Amino acid sequence: MKLSDKAVQSIEPPERGRKTISDDHRDAPRGFALRVYSTGTRVFVLRYKSSGKDRLINIGEYPTWTLTAARRKATEHRRKIDSGHDILAERAQRQAEPVVRDVAEAFLKSKADLKSHQAMERSLNRFVIPMVGDWKGTDVRRGHAISIVEDAAPSGPRQAALVLTYMKQMFAWAEDRELVEVNPIASLQPAKIGKSLRPRRRGRVLSEEEIRTFWERIETCGVHRLTALALKLVLVTGQRPGEVAGMRMDELDGDLWKIPAVRRGKTNTDQVVPLTATARALLDCAAAETNRLNQRNERTGAFVFEARPGSPLTAPAMALAVRRYAEALGNHSDKVDGTWTPHDLRRTMRTGLAALGVDEVTAEATIGHTRKGIAAVYDVHGYGEQKRAALEAWEKKLLSVVR
Repeated sequence: MKLSDKAVQSIEPPERGRKTISDDHRDAPRGFALRVYSTGTRVFVLRYKSSGKDRLINIGEYPTWTLTAARRKATEHRRKIDSGHDILAERAQRQAEPVVRDVAEAFLKSKADLKSHQAMERSLNRFVIPMVGDWKGTDVRRGHAISIVEDAAPSGPRQAALVLTYMKQMFAWAEDRELVEVNPIASLQPAKIGKSLRPRRRGRVLSEEEIRTFWERIETCGVHRLTALALKLVLVTGQRPGEVAGMRMDELDGDLWKIPAVRRGKTNTDQVVPLTATARALLDCAAAETNRLNQRNERTGAFVFEARPGSPLTAPAMALAVRRYAEALGNHSDKVDGTWTPHDLRRTMRTGLAALGVDEVTAEATIGHTRKGIAAVYDVHGYGEQKRAALEAWEKKLLSVVR
């Protein structure tokens, strides 16, 4: 039967079970069909054989998936199948593959007797796990590792070098035990990162012109929309890029964002961030974008900025986007301080608070820095009202710049 939208809608459901209608349209790949269930549900599928076994892939339910979109997706699958791939077997293998967090836990357990164990654990938990902990090992690329090392560089060149060393050891250990197919950074040497392992200036602040260019272009220059919105939220709230990237839906409570201590790598305290109108508008845009993406694939809805189904955006991915589209964002390397990074958006916001006359204690509390020494013991005030006033003052200044 040659399927059309009208035909898909008009096919009568069977009284019991299901029936399958093959699509004879010239644009339909071999094996593409529609399954109609007694409940009225209509699902596009693709049938194929692998090693003599019949396989069936569910593409998606109608009308969430249009007939045209389902044919296109089926054609993509068919190309892979004809090239020797068993898509269902590969999916099962991928689901069984541990995430980096689990690999790191097993790796650290195997190294518990080493003197360097604590240093390994501290480095991996501080720099690697917050960035790619929920990723599959096969998703980690050299560029991600370089971004992680660059994020560690401000803590000192030795720390950055150790992070690279421990990452390489962890992936080599996992490769030997077939937890990952291949060590993605086996050939990555410190000399190839070079500048990242030297101390970097930590005073990079965006000028008003750079802020305006960033704000105007970030959503139109080619950066993924959710990544662009997350970068804007870093500038609006002043929170760490990793904390923004991994934002969960259950952390949002009205006009408050409550970041649990477990997600804050540099401190053991929760952080409550009052959300300004601009911040809430960015979150509304992120929700609308996620709903749009939901029309094409299944997403869990657990994360605000979901990079792929079930996985959040990460700080390395944000850094890669900024580097990749540096020219379009006016992020030129000929500046005295070099190009800016996502973390510099946070520093720009903190510097802006100081310029607005916000006192240091409130400004530090607003961006999530914890007090140290005796003040940390006796001063447990949350500074909720002061933080909201500071964020609203920064919002007013930021909007005056970008408009």
